[in-house]
Amino acid sequence: MLSGVRFMAKRFGMEDKMGKAKEKNRDDKVGMGRLLLWNSRAVSAAIVTLMLAFLMIYCTDTLKVPPAYVSIILVASKVLDGVTDMFAGFIVDRTKTKWGKARPYEVFIVAIWLATWLLFSCPENFSMTAKLIWIFVMYALANSICYTFLNANNTPYLVRAFKSGQIVKQTSYGSIVTMLAAVIFNMTFPALIGSVATSAAGWSRLVLMFAIPLAAIGILRMIFIPEQYDVDVEADKEAKLKVTDIFKLIRVNKYILIIVLMTFVFNFVCNMGVQTYYFTYIVGDVGLMGITAVAQIVALPLALFFPKLIKKFSTVKLMMAGFIVSAVGYLLNFMAGGNVALLAVAAILWGAGTIPASMLSALVIIECADFNEWKGNHRMEGTMSSLVGLGAKIGAALGAGALGILMSMSGYTGDAGTMPSGALTMIRMLFSIVPMILYVIVAFTLKGYTLNKQIEQIREENETRRIKAVQK
Repeated sequence: MLSGVRFMAKRFGMEDKMGKAKEKNRDDKVGMGRLLLWNSRAVSAAIVTLMLAFLMIYCTDTLKVPPAYVSIILVASKVLDGVTDMFAGFIVDRTKTKWGKARPYEVFIVAIWLATWLLFSCPENFSMTAKLIWIFVMYALANSICYTFLNANNTPYLVRAFKSGQIVKQTSYGSIVTMLAAVIFNMTFPALIGSVATSAAGWSRLVLMFAIPLAAIGILRMIFIPEQYDVDVEADKEAKLKVTDIFKLIRVNKYILIIVLMTFVFNFVCNMGVQTYYFTYIVGDVGLMGITAVAQIVALPLALFFPKLIKKFSTVKLMMAGFIVSAVGYLLNFMAGGNVALLAVAAILWGAGTIPASMLSALVIIECADFNEWKGNHRMEGTMSSLVGLGAKIGAALGAGALGILMSMSGYTGDAGTMPSGALTMIRMLFSIVPMILYVIVAFTLKGYTLNKQIEQIREENETRRIKAVQK
């Protein structure tokens, strides 16, 4: 009977179509085990990033370092970042080992947790100068070295670990896992600050409670997910990547620069760290900050629809819509004041709106790599990931830096009893109107990303070139 079906399928030209359909289904399938293993490092790295958003309040309220000093340190560290970011991706793109191109650099997830724990373990009896040196060195180790390589290797690892049909689903569904972990962290960490982080030693213990298990979780991807697909084009194999190719990339590929700008603004807003101050001084209870994290759980199932939405619209259009939704959420923050119920509704909006930008950037980097290949250049996923990472880190540092400078200018004292009204107004503006305006601007900037209109044609032509290159 089965042989008869195969005969009929072959007779009427259906066998090839049936085979291709089955093959496509297999290509698109993402197993739960691999989904969780792949996102183990994403979860770990995301929580490091969230934890570093508490650095300012740790420095100002526990170490008693003036916020302006902290801001100067964060901005100064970006000078080093500018060097390491430009070359980390370049190093990854040139790497060839038995473990692959990008996989070996996963080891930095352990190193970043060690550096973060040391960052939050500054001896309280140090002089002000010693504290500033400690903060700068540990922050630079965590960001300029560890996070730089983790960011640079992510997309090159992704395209070599999964088939093209799996990548969108892996990225979309994986964002649910990462966001859920972030929500749990945002629910638990603020509450633990009030009970555990009551001193410098308390902060050290609290960070260590997270660092040990999350470093172990983060290394799982490196152990269990191999690189198994060769996507390198002939240009990558025949001609060695040169430093000048970095500048050529910046000159030729305007699309990656738009994504860098988007990432800069997004991280500027997310890393100001003003939410902690808002719930401390406007709401009056930092422990209630966890309620907004719980509210954001409502938005997590949206990621299940990302593959279909991306296919119908595009990844960038999804990001644009998200930024507009987030802007509405931040406007609602301004109206809410200390009303926790309204703040929870606002958190659903600005939390849901930022999911595409925070979780799907690898997809647009791959599109930009396809564009590079189409232009006859190296794909350079690692280098472009580093450029996006540089934008993220500069945005994060300037966001934290702007917070410190603006809070100092507004007369912030670190004591609710002596806090001037100008400082309270500044806190409210930084948690509402400022991010709203920035997100509207970046949404309109993304209109310049027109690569999505021709990406299918580009990929078809790239595939044709690859086939011809193999046949030679």
